[in-house]
Amino acid sequence: MSTYTQILYHIVFSTKERQASLKIDRREDLFRYIWGIVKNKHSHLYRINGTADHPHVLTSLHPTVCLADFVKEIKIASSKWIRENRVFPCFTHWQDGYGAFTHSIHEKDTQIDYIKNQSEHHKHKTFLEEYRELLIASGIDFEEKYLA
Repeated sequence: MSTYTQILYHIVFSTKERQASLKIDRREDLFRYIWGIVKNKHSHLYRINGTADHPHVLTSLHPTVCLADFVKEIKIASSKWIRENRVFPCFTHWQDGYGAFTHSIHEKDTQIDYIKNQSEHHKHKTFLEEYRELLIASGIDFEEKYLA
């Protein structure tokens, strides 16, 4: 019997202390690099976008890929790539942890649009406000002290 899955993950993580170090002129390069990591894990990227302090990744994972290991690899490999290529001079590293929110395939287009419109969305909300809303909307219990 084969393994079949259809789980969309909306993954969000930020730069250390939400430092606005992901400058727009090289952000697409970072997103392409992360896309390569996703492809190398035999997973599917539906959309990636973000702002100066955080990316959003909408993906489905190959059934053999563990979510925690997947995010860890993205963060470690992209940090190394950023430093080696001097892509974002003010970038130090990614914040510890991440948010991962599951969605059905029927929500895919809505999530793609949400991620696509990050620059517009963040004219009105900070990363922290958005992240808190995502946690609450997903019914995730969290401690405020770990968001700061």
